[in-house]
Amino acid sequence: MAENQELELKVKNVLEQIRPYLQADGGDVEFVDLSDDKIVSVRLTGMCGSCPHSQMTLKNGIETAMIRAVPEIKSVESVMM
Repeated sequence: MAENQELELKVKNVLEQIRPYLQADGGDVEFVDLSDDKIVSVRLTGMCGSCPHSQMTLKNGIETAMIRAVPEIKSVESVMM
């Protein structure tokens, strides 16, 4: 259990580092969940939530940075709520 909490803290830290870039374009990202199979769920908000390029931002930006910083992560997925 402690391993997952440590991993979640690392994930949230990466999101905090990415957040200013998204906010500069009127968007944001929120952590939602870290699954047992190491898939991070996030919610893109603001302009990122409705941007036609949000999937590219998610996969080429957020997911790439996340896996580089936390290699245990398998993927980053966007959820709608």
